[in-house]
Order: sequence, then structure tokens, then C-alpha cells
Amino acid sequence: MAALVGLIIAMVVNLFLANSFFDYMISIAMVLVFSGLIAWDNQKIRYAYEQSRGQVATGWVISMALSIYLDFINLFLSILRIFGRND
Repeated sequence: MAALVGLIIAMVVNLFLANSFFDYMISIAMVLVFSGLIAWDNQKIRYAYEQSRGQVATGWVISMALSIYLDFINLFLSILRIFGRND
């Protein structure tokens, strides 16, 4: 999560610098961070499922599904930023 906050700060700084190489490096870092978040969220879901002995409660299921969905969306957008360059 600290890396995600650092990336957000780097993106704000890049708004003022407008450096394309810095933007490319931020995109690569975002791919790595969101890949890690996807793995972490999957482990969190597995742990919660094992702790509840398979009894699904709607509150945490929706929250965790939304979290992993947002991770995949952000990973996809980061990959698009990397491969969608016109340089």
C-alpha cells in the first residue's frame, strides 16, 4: 500500500514535469504493484474463506470481489499505458 501511495505522489509530480520516460517508469512500477496487490488480495480471500469454513457472508464477499476487480482494472490500464505509446 505504501508503494501505491508513492506511485500516486509520483504521478502528481509528473503532472508538473511532463516527462515521458518518468511516465513510462511509473507505468512499469504500477504493473508490478498491482500484480502484487492481486496476489495479496487472492491470499486474503483464501484466508477469509478458510476461516469461515466455506460459509460465505455477503459483506466480505462483495468487498473482496470489488477490491480484486479494481486491481485488475488498474493493471490493465497500466499495461495499456505501456504498450499504447506512439514513440
